[in-house]
Amino acid sequence: MSLNHINLVVKDVDKAVSLFADYLGFNLITNRNSKMAVLENSHYFVLVIWGQVLNKKSDIPEYPENFHIGFYQEDQEAVWDIYSKLKEKEGLRLEAEPKKIRNTFGFYFYFENLMIEISLNPFKENVD
Repeated sequence: MSLNHINLVVKDVDKAVSLFADYLGFNLITNRNSKMAVLENSHYFVLVIWGQVLNKKSDIPEYPENFHIGFYQEDQEAVWDIYSKLKEKEGLRLEAEPKKIRNTFGFYFYFENLMIEISLNPFKENVD
């Protein structure tokens, strides 16, 4: 069995599409009137961006404490590269520079109220 997709609820679909397509390596499959979009990455993982407007709400969605999604990178240089690019993007909240966190190396940032982790795979021997 493999994970087919994940559905993330956001207030601003177009800004989420920009983040995932321009900074995190996803390709846009479809954007349905800025209310819902479907993206895919090079590993055939599908990400559905669901606009809060479809829930008949206008606020920024809340996620449970500590809920987050994470993306593994090949090496520390790749982690730093993404961090450097994201620092320049408006509307994101970066918690701290990349550093050793638990058994890996990476950083967290927020898009709206969604926490996103960029790190190395902690199950591989790649952290100094």
